[in-house]
Amino acid sequence: QETYEMTKKTDPPPIGPSQPDPAAIVAHQTRRRAERLIGKIEELRARAVALEQTHLDEVLRIAPSYQASARNLLHYLALRQVDLRPLQAELAALGLTSLGGREAQTLSSLDALLLALYALAGRSWQPDHPPAPLLSMDDGTIVLDYHSQLLLGSPAGKRSVRIMVTMPSEASWDYLLVRNLLAAGMDVMRINCAHDDEHAWLGMVNNLRRAERELGRSAKVYADLAGPKLRTGAIDPIGRVVKFRPKRNLRGQVIEPAQVWLTPGDAPEPAPQGAPTILPIERQVIEPAQPGDVVEFKDTRAKQRELLIVEAIGDSRLATAVKTAYVEQDMPARLVRDGEALAEGVFGSLPDVVAPLELAVGDLLVLTREGVPGRAAVRDAEGNVLEPARIPCSLDAAFESAEPGQIIRFDDGKIGSRVVSNDGEEIVVQISYTGPRMAKLRPEKGINLPDTALAISALTDKDLHDLEFLVKYVDMVGLSFVRTPEDVLLLEQRLEELAGSDIGVVLKVENREAFENLPRLLLTAMYSPPVGVMVARGDLAVEVGFERLAEVQEEILWLCEAAHVPVIWATQVLEGLAKTGSPTRAEVSDAVMSGRAEAVMLNKGPYIVEAVRFLNGVLERMHAHQHKRRPMLRKLSVSELD
Repeated sequence: QETYEMTKKTDPPPIGPSQPDPAAIVAHQTRRRAERLIGKIEELRARAVALEQTHLDEVLRIAPSYQASARNLLHYLALRQVDLRPLQAELAALGLTSLGGREAQTLSSLDALLLALYALAGRSWQPDHPPAPLLSMDDGTIVLDYHSQLLLGSPAGKRSVRIMVTMPSEASWDYLLVRNLLAAGMDVMRINCAHDDEHAWLGMVNNLRRAERELGRSAKVYADLAGPKLRTGAIDPIGRVVKFRPKRNLRGQVIEPAQVWLTPGDAPEPAPQGAPTILPIERQVIEPAQPGDVVEFKDTRAKQRELLIVEAIGDSRLATAVKTAYVEQDMPARLVRDGEALAEGVFGSLPDVVAPLELAVGDLLVLTREGVPGRAAVRDAEGNVLEPARIPCSLDAAFESAEPGQIIRFDDGKIGSRVVSNDGEEIVVQISYTGPRMAKLRPEKGINLPDTALAISALTDKDLHDLEFLVKYVDMVGLSFVRTPEDVLLLEQRLEELAGSDIGVVLKVENREAFENLPRLLLTAMYSPPVGVMVARGDLAVEVGFERLAEVQEEILWLCEAAHVPVIWATQVLEGLAKTGSPTRAEVSDAVMSGRAEAVMLNKGPYIVEAVRFLNGVLERMHAHQHKRRPMLRKLSVSELD
């Protein structure tokens, strides 16, 4: 054994072919791959610089503090004009940071890659271009944060995302509501100029300023201009009828009678809380009425009904009913006490009842100019359509631009159709989608024409008038339904005329044209910063298709980060919580995703204060570890400027 061990230690290794060195193989493959990638990255950098030079005159017209951001946006657009997915995979194989997630500093990211690739190739870097980009590896993020602060102010608490809250009408007089919103974490007050009036808007602002003084916090004020309205118009009423019914349990037993407010038709009095049904009636019927008396009538179905008087309040009477009834204007009634009729009269003026248009797939619908109310389809005895349903459209430009084959959607995309014909006065569409059931189209519902280029300005006469008031009180205005750079220039010109050039402009991306023109819109808005972008996901989803919304909003986030422009994430964030007091799991996930923007907008609702508190907590908890996902960087169609 000892001899064997000594022999094993002293015998030379067997003679044979030399074994390959694994490290040498890896080094060789790395050098070859790095050499190949150097040329590709240098080509990308040259493309980025070339696009900047092509638009240099435009860059120089931009506000000096935003010129570096404009250059970076152009650099990023140049990259996204090609499909970078194969390049991404090759960079990852070398263990290098990919190009995704570096939107805010494009040129310096390319230079960092070149420096690493030259080192891997075993060569010293001798660039034939200036090695120092305008923005360092960290500057882009710093600039975006600074621009966000200029427009939106500082966020409350331990989070980087601001919370914007839409004001309900009661915020104009309910100081405690505004105070509680500010205390819960509101950073930006949103005034929707499509609702209320100047007096109410001023009340909202005054309540905010008072709350700021009390709490020692500040918030920005943002006003959404109403913009051009593209909606369905009036429909002919089918009559003047009011329905009331009691509440019943599962066995059909009455557990709560209907509350009815009987008030003189010649001088109606406001109903007390809890009496949702108001019935005007001739004075002689209720004037002698006392508790215990009964108002008798036959309803529209010829069914005998009674209203029991339970309380006399002023000239009016509170009554209850234990049976459902349909009351029509001018219907006769009489006051009865102990079986004896004391007085007779008729019910007074009741509100019009408008029935929605019922539409099925394949039906025709005629859009008309405003002036003549719409009506349901005319049918024969067998139900065959003799004349299609008709409804007015609020925007004349639709009749000048819509073409056969183009898509028109109604009511937030619930009803889809295609244009059959347009003679300039009437647009005939054929219903192509209604969901699983027959659709019901009502007045004042939104209309979207995603395929149609509408020749309209984003600023209406109302908007121009509202701006005269708003410039005195708000920090930023939202340009609704923006489509072209000319819309942005018109707003900036109007603000300058009103000595409001320091007011921020928020571009509301809510139609396909705005999304497709977003790079141009951003560059134009930089002429007069500060500037932001609101992703209005409701209308945008209808315009681009619900299946594309996630992709489109992602592209908007990338483009705005490249331009160092803050993004406001809007529409239906925690809507269930704000309206019902309870969020869904999907809403919570959406709220987490909203942390990738610089601000999140909440809409009004009975539980809006609770919604602000909840969102504040979510954003604070996610702040420590929220990070953006790495995109694969396929070609972006919206990257083409020309």
